[in-house]
Amino acid sequence: MTKTRVLIVDDSALMRGLLSAMINGVADLEVVGAAPDAQTARELIKTLNPDVLTLDVHMPGMDGLEFLDRLMRLRPMPVVMVSSYTNATSETTLKALELGAVDFIGKPRTDAAQTMELYAEELAEKIRAARTARVRGRSFPHSTSSVPPAQRTVPVSTSSHAPAGMASGSGKIIFLGASTGGTEAIKEFLLGIPANCPPILIVQHMPETFTSSFARRLDGLCAPRVIEAQGNERVEAGTVYIAPGHSHMLIRRTGAGLVTELSAAEPVNRHRPSVDVLFDSAAQVVGRQAIGVILTGMGKDGAQGMLRMRQAGAKTFGQDEASCVVYGMPREAFLIGAVEEQCALDDMARRVIAAVPR
Repeated sequence: MTKTRVLIVDDSALMRGLLSAMINGVADLEVVGAAPDAQTARELIKTLNPDVLTLDVHMPGMDGLEFLDRLMRLRPMPVVMVSSYTNATSETTLKALELGAVDFIGKPRTDAAQTMELYAEELAEKIRAARTARVRGRSFPHSTSSVPPAQRTVPVSTSSHAPAGMASGSGKIIFLGASTGGTEAIKEFLLGIPANCPPILIVQHMPETFTSSFARRLDGLCAPRVIEAQGNERVEAGTVYIAPGHSHMLIRRTGAGLVTELSAAEPVNRHRPSVDVLFDSAAQVVGRQAIGVILTGMGKDGAQGMLRMRQAGAKTFGQDEASCVVYGMPREAFLIGAVEEQCALDDMARRVIAAVPR
């Protein structure tokens, strides 16, 4: 069995030891080195050639972001950020994902054995996914391209241009799910969406301290208004609703129209929010007026829900393998026949908007 070789970069000796013990406790993973700072990490990368790097956000001297920025320009490789789940750190971690980190995980809590066991499982999953991820290099400091052009497939055009306008009262509603690699994929998708778009409801697997920062970040970049859903908001055109990290998000019909609904029910596919929960509600409440989109992500969350959407008459789209960071969720949806159209990320917004009546 070929093991995934991991280099740990963290200024805390305790954290380096804890992460090493967890990773070495998994049969298909091994820690080949540990560095307390960026300078040491740089030398160890040259000599050890690891498959995956775990990287702390806050380090003495050169911090994690600056090191990551340089790494992705000079020697792109899979990186999993390890950071505390705080409001301040969430902004930094989102920036790290923008710079090219594959995924992130919080610092482990040492207050319960069960918590540590679950953490070790999640860490191992993220490292495995990172090993197989498509890592995008950065040719210049402010590049935001999600996938190098050479890795993109040539999209099959269905029309010459995306419509400049559309009928905001068309009744269509877009439902989107993503996981690993999804923060940047969602950003790229929304950058291609006009201000007068149909309502868009999004589930991205993230902790609750991150979703509000993610929504604010998108709101400052995209033409539609982007908010973190609070529950019971009226679903309106020109607005994007991000599921909060602590609750499932659904859509519900009331006498006054369609509204968002939050649920603290048990996780589905080990996730809350779950894409399947959102897609199931779309199939039940909106039916053929729904448009489903599934983007890059690890696992299978959203596949069955998208199948039920398609069976209910919805139009469904899946991101293709070549443009995914991790071709997990879209692959599962495609294999069971849930995806009607598969396309590259840089063509997704145009294809989706073309499905909305003008």
